[in-house]
Amino acid sequence: MPLPSHDTPAHDHSCSSPAPAPGPFRDPREVANFAPAALGYALFATRWLQAPLYFGLVAAQGVYVYKFFNELWTLIVHVINGHADETYVMLAVLKLVDVVMIANLLIMTIVGGYETFVSRINLQGHRDQPEWLSHVNSNVLKVKLATAIVGISSVHLLQMFVDVHHTSRHALLWGTVIHMAFILSAGILAYMSGPMLESRKSNHGCGGHEGGGHEGGGHAGSHGAGNLRLIPKPSTGWHDDATSTSAGRAAPSASAPTSAPAAKSASASSRGGSGAESRIRAAGFPAPKALEDFDHDYPRSLDREAVAMLGKLNFITAKENVVLLGPPGTGKTHLAVAFGTRACQAGHQVLFATVAEWAARLADAKAAGRLTGELALLDRYPLLIADALGYFPLQAEEAQLFSCLVAHRYERGSLIVTSDKPLSGWDLVLSDTVVASAVIDRLVHHSEIISVEGDNYRMRDHGSFGFASPAVR
Repeated sequence: MPLPSHDTPAHDHSCSSPAPAPGPFRDPREVANFAPAALGYALFATRWLQAPLYFGLVAAQGVYVYKFFNELWTLIVHVINGHADETYVMLAVLKLVDVVMIANLLIMTIVGGYETFVSRINLQGHRDQPEWLSHVNSNVLKVKLATAIVGISSVHLLQMFVDVHHTSRHALLWGTVIHMAFILSAGILAYMSGPMLESRKSNHGCGGHEGGGHEGGGHAGSHGAGNLRLIPKPSTGWHDDATSTSAGRAAPSASAPTSAPAAKSASASSRGGSGAESRIRAAGFPAPKALEDFDHDYPRSLDREAVAMLGKLNFITAKENVVLLGPPGTGKTHLAVAFGTRACQAGHQVLFATVAEWAARLADAKAAGRLTGELALLDRYPLLIADALGYFPLQAEEAQLFSCLVAHRYERGSLIVTSDKPLSGWDLVLSDTVVASAVIDRLVHHSEIISVEGDNYRMRDHGSFGFASPAVR
């Protein structure tokens, strides 16, 4: 079926609903809360007083660079002049290792401490971003620093044992005692960080995930009585694609007037605290998935080079889209969640929901007369993921609302959409050829389309039972 060209208007006025006009008077509760809020913001701003301290550590890093090359030059001169025996060379090399380890400790404190206590360092998915930075928090930082100190102490103790003939028994004894004290303190910190992390997870209301699958699915939304959440509530179980979702299912709720403050608190919590971990929790992924865990050899057809390029997250900074097409169980949701998780680790805020949930969420906002405001709130998320387009046909109004979301995100932010239907079949899913054409037009204009063809991964040990996987055209 022919589709219209890209000259469709970028924004539909039918998607907008007039925002309620502000009243002439401020809510007295807002006035009463202004002073405490201003004081809190002022106190929070004092964290910038720590910034010069970290730049001072940068200067100390330069001192250690000078120290390293000074020691290296001395070693080279002694070796050339023949004044260096094996013990001298070993001690000199250990001294160089000691300097490097202290420098590593410094850079860990500078980068990790600044990220944790001052301001997020937005590396935008930089390829050289260290792994530990993606999940650093105050507890992790303390444990890593303690581990680094134990390593430095080990080098110092080794130097003493290598040069044992020039080291007194008193120095050896106290060096060993101090080293064991460092080991004991690091062990205690590591032990304490476990219960503290579990306590933090329980305070955030994270449920355990059970089961498994190559391709995750939908998650339940949560409506409260008069206090609806902006962030989708993480599911308490893993689902099989979106087969557990129904058209009438509650969406990730965000339609009450309290959603704007909720968005601010969610944004603040994602910038502070556990950093990437809080962003991953707030995204509402149905199950933890990593790009490294994806079985790239299982699909019969997959552009693995394109998947690797998308893993660098350049499409998010370019505000482009990703469309994942393929039969059920081929790993579309796995890839979508993996891209979203990597985006969270790179400092981006992400929201995940099924297409049916997005439609229900926008329907709630429209019923409350704040559809335009709800779409504007979503602008703070560089990446939205709409999973399982096509598992359940959308009603006409739901399809129009999903079209509004796609139109609003056009060249404003990135969307990842997964579907078990080819693009030519989206008119049946969206209940209208014109709506389907508008969605495809804006979604595909700046996008990477990945076709994942193969057998159902979850059914790989059970056979096809006479059913053939539909091909994606």
